[in-house]
Amino acid sequence: MVAAVENGARPTEAVSHSPTWTRIKDALRRHPGAIVGGLVLLALIAMAALAPWLGTLDPEAISPIRRLRQPSAAYWFGTDMLGRDVYSRVVYGARVSLTVGLSVALLATLAGLAIGLVTGFVRWLDGTIMRVMDGLMSIPSVLLAIALMALTKASLQNVIMAIAITEVPRVVRLIRSLVLSLREQPYVEAAIAAGTRAPLILTRHILPNTVAPLLVQATYICASAMLTEAILSFLGAGTPPNIPSWGNIMAEGRSLFQIATFLIFFPGLFLSLAVLSVNMLGDGLRDALDPRLSRNM
Repeated sequence: MVAAVENGARPTEAVSHSPTWTRIKDALRRHPGAIVGGLVLLALIAMAALAPWLGTLDPEAISPIRRLRQPSAAYWFGTDMLGRDVYSRVVYGARVSLTVGLSVALLATLAGLAIGLVTGFVRWLDGTIMRVMDGLMSIPSVLLAIALMALTKASLQNVIMAIAITEVPRVVRLIRSLVLSLREQPYVEAAIAAGTRAPLILTRHILPNTVAPLLVQATYICASAMLTEAILSFLGAGTPPNIPSWGNIMAEGRSLFQIATFLIFFPGLFLSLAVLSVNMLGDGLRDALDPRLSRNM
C-alpha cells in the first residue's frame, strides 16, 4: 500500500486490485470443511425458502387423535402433544432461525461498523462511546436479550432487535481497533495532512480495509444469534408460541423428553447443523482473509 502511494497511485487502486476473491477461492479449496459448511447452509436456506412445498402438513394443524406419534413413514419426525407434525414444524422453524441469524448479522455489522468508524477516527468521542459499549459487554448477552425482550412484546422483529443490540459492541470494538491501527498508516496521515475531509478518508482509505475482518465476524454473529434465539424461545422469552421455531419446538417437548425424545432431537439436530455450517464457513473465510494465515498455507 505504501509503495503504491510512493509511486503516485491512489491507495484505493491498490485495494481495488487486491486479489481478495482469488485468495478466498484458494483457501476454500484447501479447506473442504468450509465448502461443506457453505453447502449445508445453502441447503438449509433452500429448505426454509421452500417450506410451503417441503412441509407435509400444516405446522399449526392440531389433531388430538394423532398426538405423540412416533416417527414413521406417515410422520417422519413424529407428532407433538397437540398432534402437530414435527417435521413440518422443523422445516418452517428454519425460516425463523435463519431469518434471525442473517438479520442480526446484517444489523449488528452495519451499526457496529458505523459506530466503530466514528469512534476510532474521532478521538473526543472515543471515551464516551466505548464506556457505553463496555457497559453493554459486561452483561451476558442472553441476560441482556431477556431484559430487552421483557420491555417489549414477543415478536420476531423484537427478538432480532434485542439480539442485534447485544452483538453491536463486539463489532464496534473490532472496527475501532482496526481504525486506530489504520489511522497511523502513512497514506492516511498523508490524506489528513492534505486536508482531505474525514468522511472521504473513512470511505476511501479505511473502510475497504475493514471489510475482510468484518465479513468473518458477521458469520460468527449469525451463528451466535441463532443460538441466542433458540435459548430465548426455549425460555419463553423469544418468538410467540404460534410461530414455529426450533427453540419453541424444543421448549414444548422438554416435559416429554423421556417418552418422546424426538421432540427435542430433531429441532436440536437442525439447529446444530445450522450453527456448525456457519462456523465452518467462517473459519474458511478467516483463513482466506487473514494475511498471516495466507502466507502459511
